[in-house]
Amino acid sequence: MNTENPFSHIGGGKRYYTQNYMLREKFGCKVIKISLNAGMTCPNLDGTKGTGGCTYCSSGSGDFAGCPAQSVTEQFYAVKKLMNEKWSEGKYIPYFQANTNTYAPLEKIRSMTAKALSLPDVCGIAISTRPDCISEETADYLAELSRKTYLTVELGLQTVYDETAAKINRCHTYADFLAGYKLLHDRNINICVHLINGLPGETHEMMLESVRKMSELKLHSIKLHLLHIIKGTVMAEQYENGEFEAMTPEDYVNTVCDQLELLPPDVCIQRLTGDGNRETLIAPLWSLKKFVVMNEIDKELRRRNSWQGKKYGGQI
Repeated sequence: MNTENPFSHIGGGKRYYTQNYMLREKFGCKVIKISLNAGMTCPNLDGTKGTGGCTYCSSGSGDFAGCPAQSVTEQFYAVKKLMNEKWSEGKYIPYFQANTNTYAPLEKIRSMTAKALSLPDVCGIAISTRPDCISEETADYLAELSRKTYLTVELGLQTVYDETAAKINRCHTYADFLAGYKLLHDRNINICVHLINGLPGETHEMMLESVRKMSELKLHSIKLHLLHIIKGTVMAEQYENGEFEAMTPEDYVNTVCDQLELLPPDVCIQRLTGDGNRETLIAPLWSLKKFVVMNEIDKELRRRNSWQGKKYGGQI
């Protein structure tokens, strides 16, 4: 049984392995991710596997990424200028966030990553994609890239339950995820997995099980998102019809803390909630107070005298 908080050396009262701490340890300074939009699509948008995209998705993932009408360089400087209002200096990781960034010919992937890595003060690169959109050829290139720079490939999984994935029109299975994961893992590529808490029909135990399954893999990092119900989406219509309820802040904080306890202590926590667009968010409106949510997670972990990994490996 774990009896001491292994994260007591991390500032800010954090009881989990934060991305900010990990990157400062690695690079010796503040590292800022710059969200970019390479103008990609998705196989559940273009008809290859489905149409309409995920039911929660407004226009493709990455609502806060750059403008696809601009070049990678133009987007980088535009987003960097905004980020520098908060952090005046540091190094940068271009983050290809919007839609599925390996769902393209390899030459396009090579071109966009080469341009991003040529920009000043860039220390790595992050690529968000679907686990069913990684070929052997693409995986080989990503392995080559990871030998040159600090690369993280972010896989959108959202849930380990195929019935939930079908409801939200993901158009891939958990088996598809494991196949994509293996292609990357076998090449020693850093993998970050995205999960969403609060998906329609999922219970507290189901959300914990998704994290348990992830704790059995060799992940570099994880993002835990709160489901945002956005105007104009299929899910917004379902919500307004009373087909499911949004999570309460108490439920969300409790769920995240339970999930953190199950994760290995060496998995970096990239995100514990998400940023919502005030103009398009229908629910839960409490999520707009992001720092309040983060503070409540910290408070609950202290109240429990708990931390990331306390129950990892069946230790209770």
